[in-house]
Amino acid sequence: MCFDEETITGFMRLAVEEAKNALREGEVPVGAVLVAGGEVIASAHNRRENENDPTAHAEILALREGARKTGSWRLAGATLYVTKEPCPMCAGAMVNARLEGLVYGCPDAKGGAAGSLFDIVRDERLNHRVKVVSGVLGPECAEILRAFFGAKRRQQGGE
Repeated sequence: MCFDEETITGFMRLAVEEAKNALREGEVPVGAVLVAGGEVIASAHNRRENENDPTAHAEILALREGARKTGSWRLAGATLYVTKEPCPMCAGAMVNARLEGLVYGCPDAKGGAAGSLFDIVRDERLNHRVKVVSGVLGPECAEILRAFFGAKRRQQGGE
């Protein structure tokens, strides 16, 4: 995970596009892009509502696609770019996949597991740790989520 700032930002922009795809589908707008060898090998966005699947988070879907494409559950050397700090489930999947790196946009103070609430990806007690870069396009990633949840509250008469 030794990309320059321009490369990291470019991959994060692809994750933002995935988040916008989720938004168009009425999903919580989180997008993920899995990169190995400097190439995108998988991309996904949240699909929990459309698939009626509590595990259909962008990160999980991208890891599944990457494993299928590479023919291995071990994604050593790969980096996952995601617009929001991963939850405990997704962070655990990253550790289990032996991911090299995680780059995320905005933190999740209520459920983040890469430094905010928990730090599963760097927990010394686990058999693998993931390198983390945070805050890449953070304000843009946060604004997409803020707008989505603001609209939801207005629809429900909360604002």
